[in-house]
Amino acid sequence: MNAFPAGRAALFALIRARQSFLCIGLDPDPEQLPSGIPPTPQGMEQFLLDIIEATAPYAVAFKPNFAFFEAWGPEGMAVLQRVVKAIPPGWLVIGDAKRGDIGHTAERYAHAVFQTYGCHAITVSPYMGLDTLAPFLAIEGRWTIALALTSNPGSSDFQRATLDDGGPLWEKVLATCALAGHPDQLMFVVGATHPQDFKRVRQLVPHHFLLVPGFGAQQGSLDEVVHYGFNDQCGLLANVSRGILYASSGKDYAEAAAQVARRYQQDMARLMAEYGIAGPII
Repeated sequence: MNAFPAGRAALFALIRARQSFLCIGLDPDPEQLPSGIPPTPQGMEQFLLDIIEATAPYAVAFKPNFAFFEAWGPEGMAVLQRVVKAIPPGWLVIGDAKRGDIGHTAERYAHAVFQTYGCHAITVSPYMGLDTLAPFLAIEGRWTIALALTSNPGSSDFQRATLDDGGPLWEKVLATCALAGHPDQLMFVVGATHPQDFKRVRQLVPHHFLLVPGFGAQQGSLDEVVHYGFNDQCGLLANVSRGILYASSGKDYAEAAAQVARRYQQDMARLMAEYGIAGPII
């Protein structure tokens, strides 16, 4: 398993050292692979290894999406194991599995993601209650990332439903889950397509890290998210998947991905400087 120190302080130190809070989503869609890459597990593996090598200097985290590996069956899951092992020590590996069960089932999910596949973090749906989080939070030195306010259009179907107290459901989910886990072990998913909501998010969870999808293809605004979402330890992991993976459909896919990742890193370094959190590590 690739080593990664636990807690916010270690993550913030890495962010400052790399001047980046970029997370790269590894979603290897066989229909979008560049020309010359066969739509097979072997082709997917080579593509991802090239992407990781090219973009790692500009990122602090990689987020393999389990669905794209599970679709290939055992062969795909073997690729997932090798891809995770290929990510160098010092990068956070987030298993984007969106598990949401309880009890012994959740314990087995935790074992699979953290031990079998070697990830440092997992995305979890808390719909069944806090006992969906407990088996993951019980694993020392690992991150649990609870879905709170997602970036997809259908997020309003349930997440913005108004409760009896007048607040939306997502606020109840966020505030309740925050009671279950310390900010050194619990993050939340909050979509970049809702920048106006980050002010309220920070009122409810001022110290937790937020995993923020919705940049790139979904056109979330990095400047707006930072304006409302930064805390004194950065507190953000900005996820970009398709915008980096498929920056080119030609043989220069790795170089093109690196160029996009570099631009994100440069924007992040600028914003960290503007908000006064880019100083030397103490």
